[in-house]
Amino acid sequence: MATVLPTDWRTVEAAGAAQREIETLATLAAGLPDELTVLHGVHWTRVERGFAVFGEIDFVIVTPGASILLIEQKSGFLTETADGLVKKYEGRDKLVRPQLDRTLDALRRRLAPIVQGEPLAIDCFLYCPDYTIKSIGTAGLPPERIVDARSRGQLCARLLAAVPAEPPRDLLAHRLRRFFENELQLVADVSALLGHAERMVTRLSEGLATWARRLEFEPFRLRVVGTAGSGKTQLALAVLNDAAAAGRKALFVCFNRPLADHLARMAPAAVEVATFHQLCDRRLRAAGQRIDFSAPDAFAAMESRFAALTPGADDAVDELIIDEGQDFVAEWVAPLLARLRPGGRAWWLEDPMQNLYGRDPLALPGFTTLRADTNYRSPRGVLGHVNRLLARQRPIEAASPIAGGEVEFLTYGDTADLIDKTRRAVTLALQAGFRKQDVALVTFSGRERSRLMPFDALGAHRLMSFTGRYDLFGNPQYSEGDLLLETVYRFKGQAAPCVVLTEVDFETLDEIARRKLFVGMTRASMKLVVVLSERAAATLMARAE
Repeated sequence: MATVLPTDWRTVEAAGAAQREIETLATLAAGLPDELTVLHGVHWTRVERGFAVFGEIDFVIVTPGASILLIEQKSGFLTETADGLVKKYEGRDKLVRPQLDRTLDALRRRLAPIVQGEPLAIDCFLYCPDYTIKSIGTAGLPPERIVDARSRGQLCARLLAAVPAEPPRDLLAHRLRRFFENELQLVADVSALLGHAERMVTRLSEGLATWARRLEFEPFRLRVVGTAGSGKTQLALAVLNDAAAAGRKALFVCFNRPLADHLARMAPAAVEVATFHQLCDRRLRAAGQRIDFSAPDAFAAMESRFAALTPGADDAVDELIIDEGQDFVAEWVAPLLARLRPGGRAWWLEDPMQNLYGRDPLALPGFTTLRADTNYRSPRGVLGHVNRLLARQRPIEAASPIAGGEVEFLTYGDTADLIDKTRRAVTLALQAGFRKQDVALVTFSGRERSRLMPFDALGAHRLMSFTGRYDLFGNPQYSEGDLLLETVYRFKGQAAPCVVLTEVDFETLDEIARRKLFVGMTRASMKLVVVLSERAAATLMARAE
């Protein structure tokens, strides 16, 4: 099987002519030998006489002997005219042969400094998978360099016949591949992958939401111990949607405010979503009680007063979902379950590896336990590092449709180096094709200890971080910026296509450090970059060995 670049081409969702090119790529990958490299979607621009001249090659094949085969694919209907073969683009007719000539001319100019005077053979094929050319002469190419609808099954054979018998020129072949891959920034179109990957992950992880809702027992008390990315959020939303559709009253309670805000935007309007302490405050206010939050024991007093409240009829619910259960304490459970109506259902969702506050595990008598150890969200490359570095007793099963490249690790020394390496990590993300809104900068430290949180910019990137304040409607307020900066504590329960996990620092990999690493690394759904201190890097390296 030929080597294909970019490597994530199988995950691209395409339509029309683009889909036909993906189909061709699959044919080339399967029909050409290992020593050939196929590059797809190569584009370049040059400026000549004040005008931008764009060249495009659909496929480039580089041989071990540093020869180049070009394939220009023309999908759909073509027109044969007295001037030559014509392809219509957005209402404009373009002659195929002059377009190929311009492409070849531009390519030879760009390759001149790469080959440095060495002989270079470039051959060109025209591939028309949907059209049968009646008069071969109209294409302006030799018949053996034309593959149309009647001969498309011979595409790979024709290409192999054109590969010259020549000794390997490894160095030049390497320079050519680097030219097409790097200098022309050949990368998978991340923007095209994002929506497709998100839909694929959602569809796969809905398995938990499907079969967990089919369970029946009385009383219904289900404890779901699910790893990151196993579908706990999809399960919660499915239960809330079921309740809203059936006219059943539902309540979702979690620990972290960002998760509550995130889920409130997706849940049905009739559903109440709150953190545990928000719920306490709301119920106490409804009962005419006020909490003095300036008092040192304000939250402890609020919890005990909430537990002492007798739930009224309006406070009873049919569906109670408790998420982030690993962060709850035993004293909170009974007051929450007391709000269930007779015959009501309780769902307890937790992941012990995301217990960042050192809470003791809860017994939860009367609950049936369901375990979900499959992660559908994080790339398989990321989970390989998670399982290897954190030495989990129960390894996570990787089931994401995204393979993901190697996790990139950048090591820093002092604060200045931390800032420089974090900025470098963001640059790596942007160079990989991610937009700033697709990137989350997640610090291993809390807000008070973070060395990045005081900054409002990171180089040219304005940082958007939580100010600690809320507006009149209870919405969190963020500083103005275009690159999200969050702590690992606040970002727990959320995810981003690309995560830069920074300020990773510890002397020994204790249990809390392991959990914080686990949470931070599993937030990434496509790419992960880790910026860690020299001592943390040494600890992880020793563990990996």
